[in-house]
Amino acid sequence: MHDGETKRTASCSCRSVKLVLAGEPRRVYACSCTECQRCTGTAFSYRAIYADSAVVSQEGETRSWRRAGASGQWLEQTFCTTCGSVVFMRAGALTAALTVSVGCLEDQGFPAPVVLHWPNSKHDWLCLEGVPEVGSPRKGNHKE
Repeated sequence: MHDGETKRTASCSCRSVKLVLAGEPRRVYACSCTECQRCTGTAFSYRAIYADSAVVSQEGETRSWRRAGASGQWLEQTFCTTCGSVVFMRAGALTAALTVSVGCLEDQGFPAPVVLHWPNSKHDWLCLEGVPEVGSPRKGNHKE
């Protein structure tokens, strides 16, 4: 089923968790909501949505933490029990899919995000050239 397709491996900082994915992601996005800022420890997240069927293998000990998202639906972050890197997450709003932290793929040629979610929470300096913003307008930065 996965023969001949592009394969990528997402791994945590200590390399003990590995998630092998086949094929291309459904969507690549960035998010600047405050929860993504906390999760990544930086100004935004950069993630790729893959179908569950894209998972070829998973190894290493992980733990998951579930929280409510801004929509009220659940989000579950899965991280390495040793180093704490969030390798992937799942969401109640996404059926049969997982969202991979693109930085864990170590692929400098990986596609750019097609959208920035939650621009109302982004840092003032953040500018992702050519990436449209979706969501609430920034305070003081909307057209009337």
